[in-house]
Amino acid sequence: MATKIGIIGAGKIGEALVQGILAQKLASREELMLSVRSEKHRAELEARTGIRTLTDNREVAVAAETIVIAVKPKNVGEVLDGIADLLGPKKLVISTAAGVPLELLEGRVPAGTPVIRTMPNMAVAIGEGMTALSPGKTVPAERLDWATSIFRACGRALVVGEEHMDAVTGLSGSGPAYVYIIIESLADGGVKLGLPRDVATELAAQTVLGAAANVLKTGEHPAKLKDQVTTPAGVTIDGILELEEGRVRVTLIKAVVKAAERARQLLHKAY
Repeated sequence: MATKIGIIGAGKIGEALVQGILAQKLASREELMLSVRSEKHRAELEARTGIRTLTDNREVAVAAETIVIAVKPKNVGEVLDGIADLLGPKKLVISTAAGVPLELLEGRVPAGTPVIRTMPNMAVAIGEGMTALSPGKTVPAERLDWATSIFRACGRALVVGEEHMDAVTGLSGSGPAYVYIIIESLADGGVKLGLPRDVATELAAQTVLGAAANVLKTGEHPAKLKDQVTTPAGVTIDGILELEEGRVRVTLIKAVVKAAERARQLLHKAY
């Protein structure tokens, strides 16, 4: 049976993709192949997943139709250089490395090789990730659809122009860290009022989860949903007043912008 998908660098994101792919039956275990650096990791991963795992990236590049490069950004160039002669129009290359531009990716592979840059966040590890995909110049629509389905197996995915990738990094890439601070702060408020820490944390986390799910499932603007909770002369409006006085809205906007600016700076510095 042909190998549909090969993943080079089976770390957290690589393993998350494997779980999603299998769960959604996009490929069987026999149609997957993994590559890692160390023999110890190789043996452990193969025993745990039942998927053929190698330490030779070139074997993956030869066998796989879709090749996911899921290594650290600093190692992407080295990996592509090592398999470039095995690539071409019949292969699809997908990079999950943050900040590595299409210009670099396409410059390291033979002309005509379809390349897609992606930005998944760490929630792909639990099947609730958010991934943005930016296709290169020679990616057919059906291959972009296929790549999108891979990441939708681990959460949500959408296609954006590469010019938006820094904004994606600042928002959904770094965003989980901002939300953890919000959850922690809400829980601290509960503790301040006498709730046990574990109870306060569960209340806060589920409240954030439920609110987010409501936005996604209803498609309503967050402001409209906020108004549904905020009854006239009720308790919620007093809490919102404190948030506005604390400039929470502006601070979160600035956090996204600052992270995006930093992503752009690091990109220019590295490449």
